[in-house]
Amino acid sequence: MKRSFTRTDRVSAQLRRDVGQLVHEAVREHGLPSVSVSDVEVTRDLAHAKVFVTALEPERAREAVKALKGLTKEIRYELGKRVRMRAVPELHFHYDDSVDRGERIEALLRGES
Repeated sequence: MKRSFTRTDRVSAQLRRDVGQLVHEAVREHGLPSVSVSDVEVTRDLAHAKVFVTALEPERAREAVKALKGLTKEIRYELGKRVRMRAVPELHFHYDDSVDRGERIEALLRGES
């Protein structure tokens, strides 16, 4: 049986691409710690979007997310120019610690502490 993709899935994928590019540009422009967008979850009414980011340097992740939250209005404005939507979702940045947890579990399995 073929899985049909809902509109929120398609919007999430598009936002992941566009927000990823905008975050990359913001990192270069503002000298932020290096981060990348790992996922975007959009609410059913398309009013809000949770943007999950991962950091190359996990110890500077809090700083990076704080900076991105400060740039939210600017990023949302630029996003509005790129996407063809009646209303651009409100962006909420969150740190995605799944990579860190995966590395920690892998280290535990190898016997390292």
